[in-house]
Amino acid sequence: MRAVVARVTEASVTVGEEVTGAIAEPGLLVLLGIHTGDEPADAATMARKLHELRVLRDEESCASTGAPLLVVSQFTLYGDTRKGRRPSWTAAARPELAEPLVTAVVAGLRERGARVETGRFGATMAVRSVNDGPFTVLIEV
Repeated sequence: MRAVVARVTEASVTVGEEVTGAIAEPGLLVLLGIHTGDEPADAATMARKLHELRVLRDEESCASTGAPLLVVSQFTLYGDTRKGRRPSWTAAARPELAEPLVTAVVAGLRERGARVETGRFGATMAVRSVNDGPFTVLIEV
């Protein structure tokens, strides 16, 4: 499981004309990719890491400040570009495995008390954000 996490002052995701998720205050934008070998235990670990990650101002976390997270599924995080000019997606989990694990990460965050907004799995989404810093990290579980 892989996540690109950006500290943002605001972020939103739109599908067509509908805003499916938005945060209008400082928090984290999480682009979440699921690997073919990922399991439910990985989702719980990722939820904990995201919630407790101390990357907000003054080394705070979403857990300590109550800052929101916007979680957007993104299979392209497992694109392999080592050979040729076209990415290979073989490491990215198929939708029937990926969707329940993305849902489990979101559920795990909410169980921890996090405020979470989301995109729409499998949809073409427009993601907008104002990066704070900029500050972006990669998390792998």
